[in-house]
Amino acid sequence: MAKELTYPEGFEGITSRWEERRDPLTARDDEGLPPLDCDLAAMAQRKMPDPAVELVKPASKFGFKSHALAVELAGASELAHLNALLIAHLRRRQWPDHAPTLFCRIWAEQSDTLLAELNARWLVSSLQTFADHGQTEEQRRTGASLGLLFSMMKLYEFERTFGGTSPTEAFRLGKRVKEPLPLEMDDFSLKSGGLDYNMLAPLWRDAGADPVTAPLARHLLEMLNRDPGTVFRRIQTMRERLARREERNA
Repeated sequence: MAKELTYPEGFEGITSRWEERRDPLTARDDEGLPPLDCDLAAMAQRKMPDPAVELVKPASKFGFKSHALAVELAGASELAHLNALLIAHLRRRQWPDHAPTLFCRIWAEQSDTLLAELNARWLVSSLQTFADHGQTEEQRRTGASLGLLFSMMKLYEFERTFGGTSPTEAFRLGKRVKEPLPLEMDDFSLKSGGLDYNMLAPLWRDAGADPVTAPLARHLLEMLNRDPGTVFRRIQTMRERLARREERNA
């Protein structure tokens, strides 16, 4: 018998689990973020120290997180570390007053530097941070919509890894399981369906609406378009296979 609920404690339980990881990054008096007017260009030129530097214990939550990020970003710029540290702060219930403005200032002034330096994981995390802390409605909307897209991609692409096929391998047309879609959704047509176009086109349009988030958002969408291991590439491959089959049978 199927469970009544995927999450037995409902959305109160989901929210409680979410809140467990949102305690503020408390810092000692000699720790903390740099001031709002810090020299970002200089930070972009300086590299993080050797990751062998040990954490001084007992450490504050800020010190522990700063050290963990320094280890992960060893060899990257101080600017990349600051960006990651701001993201960590801004995911919590509370943060230093100037943290949202400093985060937005980084992307307004140094987006080219970070686009060249950060991997996709940190680019997506940066974009998602704009959902709650963007300075304009366009920034918040772009962060929220693209953040949801990439979060859902991570979930279903992770699940697919248990299916025994490579993410670059599209499913064969003749092996579909005839089961209804969840929530009584209408079926999708490979031949005439345009759901992917209808989703991606407005995202691309909105991604260019704000000059601060536009370079980051459009860079990520271009990365998605180039990646051979996404559902969008697989759907396109299946469309092409169907078209070739119909052409042969015509």
